[in-house]
Amino acid sequence: MRGLLWLLVLFAVAVGLAMTAQFNDAYLLMVIPPWRIEVSLNLALTVLVGGFFLLYMSLRGVALTFSLPGKVKEFRERRRRKKAAAIFQDAVRLLFEGRFGHALKKAAEAHAAGEAPGLAALIAARAAQRLREPGKQEAWLDRATLDDARTEAARLMLEAEMYLDARRFEEAVAVLARLQQLSGRHIAALRLELRAQQGCGNWEEVLRIARLLEKRDALTREVAYEIKVKAHRHNVEARRTDAAGLRSYLARVPSEETSPKLTGDVVLALTALGDLTEARKVLEKQLDREWDSSLILRYADAGDDATARIARAEAWLKLHPQDAGLLLVLGRLCAKQQLWGKAQSYLEASLSLESSRDTLLELAQLADQLGRTDEANRHYRAAVRIASNSQ
Repeated sequence: MRGLLWLLVLFAVAVGLAMTAQFNDAYLLMVIPPWRIEVSLNLALTVLVGGFFLLYMSLRGVALTFSLPGKVKEFRERRRRKKAAAIFQDAVRLLFEGRFGHALKKAAEAHAAGEAPGLAALIAARAAQRLREPGKQEAWLDRATLDDARTEAARLMLEAEMYLDARRFEEAVAVLARLQQLSGRHIAALRLELRAQQGCGNWEEVLRIARLLEKRDALTREVAYEIKVKAHRHNVEARRTDAAGLRSYLARVPSEETSPKLTGDVVLALTALGDLTEARKVLEKQLDREWDSSLILRYADAGDDATARIARAEAWLKLHPQDAGLLLVLGRLCAKQQLWGKAQSYLEASLSLESSRDTLLELAQLADQLGRTDEANRHYRAAVRIASNSQ
């Protein structure tokens, strides 16, 4: 449409000039001794404009001729870059497709073509790592930073992931420390560091990172809880022989980070250290917060005041009347206090809810205490049958 408009304008100008020339009687006189040249002004203007146009086109043609090699070179360079970009894109696609051998080949070609050499080297390193070729992996990692300093942070992240995959946790921690100095901490790096610190057994750091990730909504509450409980259990295990250190550590554990398993570990550690009073307090606090049938079984041996424990257990029984483990604990505690009748009543109630080898053995021992040999033998035989059936 634009070309048609220009053509119409050109025709209009030509018509205007032709009509103007009809009324132009002027002439041009040129004197070049001994000659005199007289021509019409219209012809002189036409020759002048035509000559200028021919000169312009001639000069333009010469310029284009001399610039042709450069144009060809630019065209070839554009074609080379386009081809290199296509190779780089193929390398990325093949890496995500899991075709690591082809991805490594294409990344090497892109690197040789100069297309994002730093990123191409990182892609090649990742592909080599998936192919389990550590020599190539290290070589491409070294090239990544040499080719493009902007890829340093990306290289460190990739290197840390590779160390984690190889279970080289201490080296991963060292790499992540360099990354922190370079670009600070971010969510992805913290997740990698969490795995690395778990592998190294640095459970204090695991706790700190897990809490930080949970605060930033980078870990779900459930996952963070499991990680923190695991870390606490390892820290308790490390302090099993240090009573003061264990008490100090337990005072710093938030209530929302406790669990029945953790409490069980704490009770075992405190019992081994001879601190039965503290073991009882920890058990009672946990059971008041969250009832656990497996944990209540430890209550029979937690502390030396059996009367107070019986009262506390009977209070729990009102809330959990169908808990066979709680009835078994009450039977054991009553037997320790030689409350034979109550002990038998609780043990038989527990046996009616769950046929347990431990309950049968308690009843057998109670019958022995009371001189009921036949009854004791019957319970012993029943306990043996249960043990045989469970094997």
